Amino acid sequence: MSKALRHQPERIGITLAPDGSVALDELICALNRRGGWPRMITVADVMQVVEHGSKQRFAVEGGRIRARYGHSVPLAIDYERAEPPAVLYHGTSERFLDDIMTEGLLPMGRQVVHLSADVETALIVGRRHRGKTVILRVDALRAAHDGIRFYRGNSDTWLADRIPATYLSL
Repeated sequence: MSKALRHQPERIGITLAPDGSVALDELICALNRRGGWPRMITVADVMQVVEHGSKQRFAVEGGRIRARYGHSVPLAIDYERAEPPAVLYHGTSERFLDDIMTEGLLPMGRQVVHLSADVETALIVGRRHRGKTVILRVDALRAAHDGIRFYRGNSDTWLADRIPATYLSL
């Protein structure tokens, strides 16, 4: 579901609405057409992922499902602004550090920058990259007071349009 609703909807033959949503029954039909599952996927299966997924990636409303964050496809998602905690974290590879400390944190292939609420989560995220993992500390409250917009992704993921380097430290 993540691949289809965040990155490659065309891979399973669906088209996302401008808000990133698709009819729940359309998604289920497309997933079942694609096959490769031990049995047919049902609404209950999808709702199990939505309600109990560890990262709260999906939302269902009015018979439609969408990924809440993490999109690489261009969409007009209206994230709800939120006041961040004083400090957030970003895990990455040491090989990106010079560019980040010059340019700041940029969305790169996504629509927004992903930040972690704690060091442990940032470490998990950072280890996805090749090379030595480094954790950046984000002075989120100061950034928010200076006009940087933050959005809540889920309980441990925060989002921002970009984070200038002035708010970052090791």
